[in-house]
Amino acid sequence: MANIHLLFFDAGGGHRSAATALQASCAFSHPEWTVQAVNVGKLLEPLDFFHKYAGIAGEDIYNKILQHGLTLGAVGMLRATQKIVRLNERGICRLMADYWARTKPDLVVSLIPNFNRPLFRALSQSLPGTPYVTVMTDIADFPPNFWMERQPQYLVCGSARAMEQARLAGYAEAQLRQASGMILQPHFYENAEVDVAAARQELGLEPDLATALVLFGGHGAQVMEDIYERLQDARLPMQGIFICGRNERLARDLAKRKGRMPLHVVGFTREVPRFMRLADFFIGKPGPGSISEAIHMNLPVIVQRNAWTLPQERYNTDWVQQHNVGVVLRGFREVARAVGHLLEAGRLEELRSNAKSICNRAVFEVPELMADMMERGPARDQLSAECLARLR
Repeated sequence: MANIHLLFFDAGGGHRSAATALQASCAFSHPEWTVQAVNVGKLLEPLDFFHKYAGIAGEDIYNKILQHGLTLGAVGMLRATQKIVRLNERGICRLMADYWARTKPDLVVSLIPNFNRPLFRALSQSLPGTPYVTVMTDIADFPPNFWMERQPQYLVCGSARAMEQARLAGYAEAQLRQASGMILQPHFYENAEVDVAAARQELGLEPDLATALVLFGGHGAQVMEDIYERLQDARLPMQGIFICGRNERLARDLAKRKGRMPLHVVGFTREVPRFMRLADFFIGKPGPGSISEAIHMNLPVIVQRNAWTLPQERYNTDWVQQHNVGVVLRGFREVARAVGHLLEAGRLEELRSNAKSICNRAVFEVPELMADMMERGPARDQLSAECLARLR
């Protein structure tokens, strides 16, 4: 029996999704393990300035920022967050060390950035023989002190770029593991035979018309309304499935629109794979989860990169271009032109073929890496010895 903790925050939704996906995969491959998804944000609530004085959690503020697209200057916000984490390091260590002293995990797996130094130190204080591993849920790091900390821990990277960054940061090979991509929910791998034409008709769509799936995370984004208007005004031979997540107002507003372009609006749903099977391409933000889900379902992507793009997501657009699996825009004001280009003869089929060649099995690979880490024990190498000396 092994007691394993998967650490996540609710900021953005991707960390929780990776934790629950990994938990489900472990339940299938290692039923003898006890795997708990631990919301670190809740445990650290006593240190949350916003929750204490404004009555709203910092995670919720971050999600509102994403929902309304208020991400200009995100690099400054990120560095300010990192400074706050450093200022609260003793408090974080105290709370988490007490928690782990009570719960005694055999392995701690972090699926969150920014907090890995104090979390690792807390575990070292309470349970010094317990391995600590960070599983990156971004395609690449945004250094310094985002995903990669110089400390004796394991690191799982989902891309060659992240592995290169880790080596440059001083990680030894014994500390590094590479997965074949980002962690996706296991139901993305289900073999479901779908009559696409019939299923589209059930949604009120045309059976043979090129179909876009528009998705901006679990909280939606107001830019989806602008995207709809631009696509409709362009009179393109296409239709759309718009998934608005928990943004109920956005879903209501889009559902009221009666335009030339056929449209199906979805609120929060756990059936994203089903809707992706009915689509031909994806439009959304360049998040690692959204891009990876779309590519796994053989959907070329249309994403944007500009000053409003979150810093940790900027490399994702380079990855899209390097693998030739989509179109990167300076802004969604160009979305109609991009879709028109995508619908030119042979272009969509070419990009779908490129997407199909990418094989991501990370959700099934990581549990086996975790088993190996528990067997090996804490990461140890020359760098680790130096880090341990600093910890003492």
